[in-house]
Amino acid sequence: MCRNIKTLFNFEPPATEEEIRAAALQFVRKLSGFNTPSKANEESFHRAVDEVATVARNLLGSLVTNAESRNRDVEMMRARAKSIKRFGVKEK
Repeated sequence: MCRNIKTLFNFEPPATEEEIRAAALQFVRKLSGFNTPSKANEESFHRAVDEVATVARNLLGSLVTNAESRNRDVEMMRARAKSIKRFGVKEK
């Protein structure tokens, strides 16, 4: 599950709220072991996702670097090339 969490810091444009929330959801899924929580755990699960997203947003806002911002398109092309090299199949 956590392999799907992407680096969100130092990109231009900055990470969107949707990307931060998706990373928080994956993190909570990994910790809880639930892909979809039961009704009994649903409130706690969603509250945890909200709290992790808030902490992630605060972290991303407070980090500093002297490195140039990375370009999302370039990073996506690199990931695709790596996938093709590793698996020999072009992604859809």
